[in-house]
Amino acid sequence: MKTLTIDRFEGTYAICEDNDQKFFAIEASELPEGAHEGDVLDVNDAEGTLSINTEATEQKRAKVKKLQDKLFMK
Repeated sequence: MKTLTIDRFEGTYAICEDNDQKFFAIEASELPEGAHEGDVLDVNDAEGTLSINTEATEQKRAKVKKLQDKLFMK
């Protein structure tokens, strides 16, 4: 299963990045309800549907927070 991370929103598009650092523009209306920047999306190849992977999203956010804390530690 392929995963994408929502990098940012530009107008009506969500700019998403895959694990190979390739970017894709997806209509925001095609995203699961409640999707935000930083969310990890699972792409169901058979159906072409997207779903938020809450576990992977929380892991990614925790990793980023740890890096930020280390960077700004005095």
